[in-house]
Amino acid sequence: SSSAVYGDSPTLPKVEHGIGRPLSPYAVTKLVDELYAEVFARQFGVQTIGLRYFNVFGARQDPHGPYAAVIPRWVDAMLHGERCTIHGDGKTSRDFCYVGNVVQANLLAGVAEAPEATGQVYNVAAGGRTTLNQLHAALAEGLLAIDAGLRIEPPAHGDFRDGDIRHSLADVSKAARLLCYQPTHDLRLGLAEALPWYVAQHAGRARD
Repeated sequence: SSSAVYGDSPTLPKVEHGIGRPLSPYAVTKLVDELYAEVFARQFGVQTIGLRYFNVFGARQDPHGPYAAVIPRWVDAMLHGERCTIHGDGKTSRDFCYVGNVVQANLLAGVAEAPEATGQVYNVAAGGRTTLNQLHAALAEGLLAIDAGLRIEPPAHGDFRDGDIRHSLADVSKAARLLCYQPTHDLRLGLAEALPWYVAQHAGRARD
């Protein structure tokens, strides 16, 4: 599933039982996915667990694909000396979750056997909130620490995008209690592992 199911709910942090109206077709598909799982569990006895991912990032994300996330797109722009575009005032915030945390949650969900742990949905996140302005600064700082010769432009600001959630922050206490989930990476630790891969890929393409 996805954090998109929280839709227009203004409540922070996001708790699994409190969702709002979906703001995009993508969010609708994720909510329907959860409903199908619930029905299959009830009618056919299928054991299910839903994982609501929050803004996953890490090495090997494609910055040019149709579903490219903000971190690989901005990293790619910075490495090419291009200006990043922030939609809105930059105060929009997200709970960025390193892929290592997601792998941990997937494995824990895959082996969960306790009756109270199955048939549930869980937030999968780091449990921290970062604005887009702060993200841009963290990416610039991390890349300059690897290559001090980079010229990173200040961001440009565009219009807010329709369907964007303004703020997102996950409560991961349910996953901690029932799955023993303990995120190991916050944003900066995740970037410290992911950014060298992007820099190496960029350098490899430049040599080719």
